[in-house]
Amino acid sequence: MSTLELELKNLIIDALGLEDITPEDIADDQRLFGDGLGLDSVDALELGLAIQKRFGIKIDAESKDVRSHFASVANLASYVSAHRAA
Repeated sequence: MSTLELELKNLIIDALGLEDITPEDIADDQRLFGDGLGLDSVDALELGLAIQKRFGIKIDAESKDVRSHFASVANLASYVSAHRAA
C-alpha cells in the first residue's frame, strides 16, 4: 500500500465517519460504491470536498470520467497523483 493510498483510506474513514472500518479493511481495488464499501452519492460529495480540500485539486463533478476516478482507492490515488503534479 502506497503512502497516498493509505492517506486516501484514512481520509475516506475520517471524512465519512466510518467508525468501524480501518485502512486495512479497504482493499486498494475494492469498489467504493454499491456492492463494495457501500458508499452513496452523499458520501461521494463529502469525499470529493475532502479530497479537494486536502490535496488542493479541483474535481469536476460533471466530468464523464468522475465515476471511474472514484471507483476505488487505487483509481483515486492515480487521479490525485496526476492532478496534484499538474
